[in-house]
Amino acid sequence: MQSIREKNISLITEIPYPGGKLSLNRTLIMGVLNVTPDSFSDGGKFYEPEIAINHALQMLDEGADIIDIGGESTRPGAEPLPIDIELKRVIPIIQSIIKARPDAVISIDTYKSIAAEKSIKAGAKIVNDISGLSFDPEMKNVIREYKVPVVIMHIKGTPRNMQENPYYEDLMGELIQYFRERINLALEAGIRKNQIIIDPGIGFGKRIEDNYVILNHLDELASLGYTVLVGPSRKSFVGKVLNLPPAERIWGTAAAVAIAVYKGVNIIRVHDVKEMIQVVKIAERIRSNKLLRLI
Repeated sequence: MQSIREKNISLITEIPYPGGKLSLNRTLIMGVLNVTPDSFSDGGKFYEPEIAINHALQMLDEGADIIDIGGESTRPGAEPLPIDIELKRVIPIIQSIIKARPDAVISIDTYKSIAAEKSIKAGAKIVNDISGLSFDPEMKNVIREYKVPVVIMHIKGTPRNMQENPYYEDLMGELIQYFRERINLALEAGIRKNQIIIDPGIGFGKRIEDNYVILNHLDELASLGYTVLVGPSRKSFVGKVLNLPPAERIWGTAAAVAIAVYKGVNIIRVHDVKEMIQVVKIAERIRSNKLLRLI
């Protein structure tokens, strides 16, 4: 099957944000920074502010294009977090990173419009909404007002119940229909096409095999003509096959990242920035060689 960039589709070439833009002439790396005590992947390793800030700066030094900061765990079974606690966790981190690196592109991982707005005012340039603008009806208005990019992710249910027997008749068909609906909602709200990033939500309301189907058919999402992000890093679909805990899933993640890049995904969300940049560079070189032969 053809990759995204082999298809005759009008692709978005850059993502504008207040004060700058991200070029999509290569695969971008989004580094994960969970400032939570209970994340599935790092178990609160970066919960302390100083440690979190230093890790963000390290990921930037390693080549991360975006730092995605989350103050609320969205692991399977997670309970909603009060907004005041979320803000207390993320706002000082955002401010400190921007103070140290004024040009850093920070994404706030939240589905709450208040958290998104306050994070943008603190220096965040992107909103990563796991609910695809569905949990908080005011989120679309915040995105429009501040003219920031938004990641519209697919999720079936909520983090608390999303892994309770998820089922699909036609997985890719349902994902594409979901994105059409959420994209139309965003466009009707005044959000521009090049602000919209779509994410199939690996591990969010998906069976193990569903995640492999998505990775194998990422190019189908390109038919919508929007920037595509994928976050396979350390997820359970890797762990179940390899029988490994999250911290040891780096090479399984690398395989998924290589496939995603080969399929032409624009942004990869990962925990292990230094290692995944190497994977991305080689996968891009292989894909580029293939595309040259097709010309």
